[in-house]
Amino acid sequence: MIFSRPELLPLLCLPVLLGCWQWWRRGRPVVLPFDFGSLRRGTWIGLFVRSADLLPAAILAVAIFLWAGPLIEGPPVYPSQVANIQIALDTSGSMNDPLGDKIKKDGTPYTKYDAAMEAITEFTTFRKGDAFGFTIFTSGVMHWVPLTTDLSAIRLATPFVGPGTFPLKWWDGTKVGNALRECARVLEERHEGDRMIIVLTDGESPDLMNGQAAVIARELSAKNIVVYIVSIRNAVPPEELRTVAQVTGGEIFESGDMPALRSVFKRIDGLQRAKLVAAQTTWLDYFAPFAFVGIGLLVCQQLAAFGLRFTPW
Repeated sequence: MIFSRPELLPLLCLPVLLGCWQWWRRGRPVVLPFDFGSLRRGTWIGLFVRSADLLPAAILAVAIFLWAGPLIEGPPVYPSQVANIQIALDTSGSMNDPLGDKIKKDGTPYTKYDAAMEAITEFTTFRKGDAFGFTIFTSGVMHWVPLTTDLSAIRLATPFVGPGTFPLKWWDGTKVGNALRECARVLEERHEGDRMIIVLTDGESPDLMNGQAAVIARELSAKNIVVYIVSIRNAVPPEELRTVAQVTGGEIFESGDMPALRSVFKRIDGLQRAKLVAAQTTWLDYFAPFAFVGIGLLVCQQLAAFGLRFTPW
């Protein structure tokens, strides 16, 4: 057993001193008519009375133990090392283009955006225990959902962030480099767990050209951030995206249809499975035994106050 506030335990000297003073104090002598009689001294009754006088000191000691916060060792736990994953989704106008030949129930084709959001939903469903954040980007960046383990917030975001939700004159274009830097700032606030950025985009990024892809990738690598890129297009992904993924230790995946996109996320899940850390000791509150003892002492003290005491003081 340990105490969460052991610095309070020296206060136990107070009930010890109070008990010693209560046991040996003489009190105020009172002359009674039978003082010079032949009555016995009542050794046993005197012992009981003095013991009853110690009850307030014992109650004070129990209160100090409770104040110090007693703890006992509980069963060990084996927590998973949480991975902090920031999903960056391209919501430019081109994400409304059809992807594959799948048709929705209303007769409209599945778009790149529909496929991406469905895959994200599946990924956040079987990656339980990790902290996810959700960012949308075009030329600008908007962190829609902060890092959280409540993944329903990401799944419920679908109707509000699709391409065309915001006027294209303000919200269009593709700047993956800008999005990566902004997501990195969010991940830097988390000091524990792996850091990962998953980028879903269908376009080329001008801010990664002219050697900027390698510069940004080295910045992310220095911050221990791994980048996985899902290229949602029917053509070969740009070389700049491949550079960012390789330098940071991640990968780039090509996806031309919905089944392929789902397999991409399953592969990422296998690559970045949360690691098991060493067992950790848990400490549980141990108030009950002290509380029961304190209640018992308090009941005894109240009963003793009815008559088990020296009179008249």
